Amino acid sequence: MIELQVVTADDWPTWRELRLAALAEAPYAFGSRLADWQGEGDTEERWRARLDIAGSYHLIALLDGKPAGMAGGVPGPRDGLVELISMWVGTRARGRGVGDRLVGAVGEWAVRGRATVLQLAVAPGNEHALALYRRHGFQDTGQAGDVLPDGRRERVLVKRLSAG
Repeated sequence: MIELQVVTADDWPTWRELRLAALAEAPYAFGSRLADWQGEGDTEERWRARLDIAGSYHLIALLDGKPAGMAGGVPGPRDGLVELISMWVGTRARGRGVGDRLVGAVGEWAVRGRATVLQLAVAPGNEHALALYRRHGFQDTGQAGDVLPDGRRERVLVKRLSAG
């Protein structure tokens, strides 16, 4: 059974656990590096601030009662645009609908907030993530995103929201 839980700054230990697992398991998929969030970068204050971004929405997915994935939504750089960030599903939960539920929930949040566009960035070559996003109506903009730690550039995808 998949259950989604909205998390707040008070839930930082669970978010931390999932985020560190994501960065360790799929370093190719994120603009952040595991080392950036360990050592001196691994503080309660920093984790709380990450979850306390104004206007943001953060979820964890539980599969059979155990943390299995995460996603977030944050306001974008202009009105009507929100961004899907920190999307990750652990290996034991892949192929079981967890990613679909997370992407769908962030999309519903965006519509409730009257957004007209949901945007995300994905690492080139991350075909499983691309398939998930395409299934949810995202289209590649052809625009290059941020530079990843390995020097590649993210791909920017968008989904137009009809109820925005």
